[in-house]
Amino acid sequence: MIPAGVLAAEDLGRVHMIGVGGVGMSGLARLLLTRGVPVSGSELREWPSLDSLRALGGTVFMRHEPSNLDGVDTVVYSTAIPADHLELVEARRRGLRILHRSEALAAAMTGRRTIAVAGTHGKTTTTSMVTLVLQQAGLAPSFVIGGEISEVGSNAHHGTGEYFVAEADEHDRTFLLYRPYVAIITNVDADHLNTYGDMAGLEDAFVEFGSLTDPDGFIITCADNDGVRHVADRLRAMGRAVYTYGEASDSDLSMSEVHSSASGVRYLATLDNEPLGEFSLPVPGRHLGLNSAAAVLTALKLGIDPEVVAAALAGHPGVRRRFELKAIAGGVRVYDEYAYHPTSMTAALHTLREVAGEGRLIVVFQPYRVYRTRDLQTEIATALAIADEVLVMEVFGPGEIREPGEGGVALTAAIDLPEERKMFVPSWEDVPGEVVRRAREGDVVVTMGAPPISLMGEDLIEALTQRSSYAPRHAKS
Repeated sequence: MIPAGVLAAEDLGRVHMIGVGGVGMSGLARLLLTRGVPVSGSELREWPSLDSLRALGGTVFMRHEPSNLDGVDTVVYSTAIPADHLELVEARRRGLRILHRSEALAAAMTGRRTIAVAGTHGKTTTTSMVTLVLQQAGLAPSFVIGGEISEVGSNAHHGTGEYFVAEADEHDRTFLLYRPYVAIITNVDADHLNTYGDMAGLEDAFVEFGSLTDPDGFIITCADNDGVRHVADRLRAMGRAVYTYGEASDSDLSMSEVHSSASGVRYLATLDNEPLGEFSLPVPGRHLGLNSAAAVLTALKLGIDPEVVAAALAGHPGVRRRFELKAIAGGVRVYDEYAYHPTSMTAALHTLREVAGEGRLIVVFQPYRVYRTRDLQTEIATALAIADEVLVMEVFGPGEIREPGEGGVALTAAIDLPEERKMFVPSWEDVPGEVVRRAREGDVVVTMGAPPISLMGEDLIEALTQRSSYAPRHAKS
């Protein structure tokens, strides 16, 4: 791999991105295009992000072909792209520069002070909150986020300010390519152990990530998470500046009187025992309040006024695929939620149950990655059992092989719900009909899990709307 920081975005020439429609890749493509870097990309499905890339001047090929690389200088791929992908093979044959997405993102960060947000979950919402706070403070940051900020309608932007806010993904060690000015670690929970072997290996990687922070910068960590506490202790022992947030009594930024309801979440905050007042979000979820505290502490350490921070968070519009209300159809609220790790699933489902009130909670879940579904099957099943009814699709795991006894069937069997309230539905086309059969007015339906499931919401809304429009006519006959 080319070391981070050696290249600048302008050095990349004409860039071609394999699988350009994914959230991470499309965000990078948007950023490069707005910086004037010519970008093409290839896809096999019409992702929602593609039209905006075309509008920015990007070229999108709806096929994978060697000819897509004609005139290209740099080819960018993600971890989801196999080594024998025909465009990667052709790029190697032609001797083109080949970069992992994170390497290309590191090139785009050159010359900026990077605020890198890491953690096994919570990265996207935390990154979006930090970004909006910096925008509210007039600092015009650049950013790349793993989900679109609903109000901004974008997952990336080339700003004029000195800061660059980005998620730092640990799943394939690529977060070790960055050299942040500020490193944020939201949590360190058991995940990606196929890469790290065990929790000790995972914690070692987060310590290394924190140690890459600029000596003049600082590290923000969550005091409520045991894994992060271990990492923070080791970083302090290395002489790094580490600041903590959370409900724990020894947090530098301490949260108290945390209250979450369907209308949002609010809490009181103190910094070094000095009261800061109330902070609130217009979206519910205790876990989102915790993420916002990371943004508060980061902003305060950068010298931003607390009132500016509070105003920014109070207007936070949410992030697409994070507790996103898609529509109300036939009296049924349809949400989309990215959570796939049991910790984040549990938090999201408890919040959705609050929102459902007297209605029922129906989950359509697409597991993400075979190894995770296998290794955390009990924990994922326990989280899903929070719902009233669950439809489980087959595991989304590009490049992975499912062994006998693994996957959606086994996960469905492990969910502690009566048989009539859970079902394995392997066919995409069968899901809307099954939701229509089960959902009643006042219920909440959420699509949850791997990226493709985000496209299911439109199908559910259409099916529920058709049922609603048909019922009165049928009743009169």
